[in-house]
Amino acid sequence: MRAVCRTADPDELFVDGAAQNRAKALCTGCPVRTECLAYALDHRIEHGIWGGMTERERRALLRRRPLVTSWRRLLEAARSEHQRLASPDEGQAWDVAG
Repeated sequence: MRAVCRTADPDELFVDGAAQNRAKALCTGCPVRTECLAYALDHRIEHGIWGGMTERERRALLRRRPLVTSWRRLLEAARSEHQRLASPDEGQAWDVAG
C-alpha cells in the first residue's frame, strides 16, 4: 500500500535499455524500497525493476554475495545500522558554536 509504484503503469517497470533509468527513478524515496528489493532477491525475481535495481544489477549482486540466505534480514540490519549511525546519540551534548 505504501509503495510509490502502486499507481504506476506496470509496463513502466518492466522495460529495457534507457527506460530502466526512468523506472528506477520511481524507487527513489520509496518508503518500502528495501523490502521490495529484499523480496526480489530472496525470491530470485528475474524481470523488472524492484527496489531500484534492474534484473542485471540483482543478478550481479547475487553472484557477489552467494552465501546470503536472507536478503530481507541482511538489508533490514544494514538499514538499522545506517539509521543508528546517522542519528546522534540522545545523551551526547553537541557544541554547535565550535
